[in-house]
Amino acid sequence: MKVVLFCGGLGMRMREGASDVPKPMAIIGDRPLLWHVMRYYAHFGHNDFVLCLGYGASVVKDYFLHYDETLSNDFTMVAGGRDVRLFSSDISDWNITFIDTGLNSTIGERLMRVREHVENEPMFLANYADTLTDAPLDEMITAFDNADSTVSMLAVPPFSSHHVVQIDDAGQVTGIREFNQLTQWENGGYFVMRPGIFDVLREGEDIVPDALNRLYPMGLLMAQRYTGFWRAIDTFKDRAEADELCRRGVAPWMLWRPRRLASRPTILTPESDASTQTTAETEPTSEPVGV
Repeated sequence: MKVVLFCGGLGMRMREGASDVPKPMAIIGDRPLLWHVMRYYAHFGHNDFVLCLGYGASVVKDYFLHYDETLSNDFTMVAGGRDVRLFSSDISDWNITFIDTGLNSTIGERLMRVREHVENEPMFLANYADTLTDAPLDEMITAFDNADSTVSMLAVPPFSSHHVVQIDDAGQVTGIREFNQLTQWENGGYFVMRPGIFDVLREGEDIVPDALNRLYPMGLLMAQRYTGFWRAIDTFKDRAEADELCRRGVAPWMLWRPRRLASRPTILTPESDASTQTTAETEPTSEPVGV
């Protein structure tokens, strides 16, 4: 299934000084944020990518044109480096289409610019290039395939380090709650779409809220609730926290890494209980391949 990634925004809160590196290319561990998002999709077998480029397009192109597999894979060097034999490979089976979708385009306009690459697909995946999760993508696709919706979106609890203060009319505090304890859900991206999305997109508008506001009155917008790990990497603090998780080897979104069995919540359904439903990851095996 094709995966459309929106990676053309400026990302001003992530920029440092005069750097021209776009936010999706901010380094997490040894690899860019964009790579982590792509690797998540590839883990579930979806490795045909369409990158919607804009700001910093040349940085994204150059990175993949000069990709170094040895940064994130074990290998054996033979004959003084003239032969490198990888034990595993990240992107050897990836297809990546690079499309310039404009410097100041909205996300909706970026999707419209790559319509010809996905409009003949029964379904396709789409996402922001700056969010990380360990959500069970296979379950999300299956649920969407069994529905009549045009778009499915991941819905996650609001994430913030702040607290919500409840106050009565007299100004007395009646409660203090964690932000994520609110009975609300926010857009977490990780869209699954059918080509019908193009019927509700307009120039100068965005997917959220414009296009989706046209879908939900018709019952064509589906939300899949998830209470497991999800983070938007918007600021330097977000990047630093994700980088620390990566370097400690406990990054929840890195489902592809050989590690201990790990459980995570499944997608919530009206009949499900997140406290009792989990899935498990198994450790893969690998053999050396030449490069």
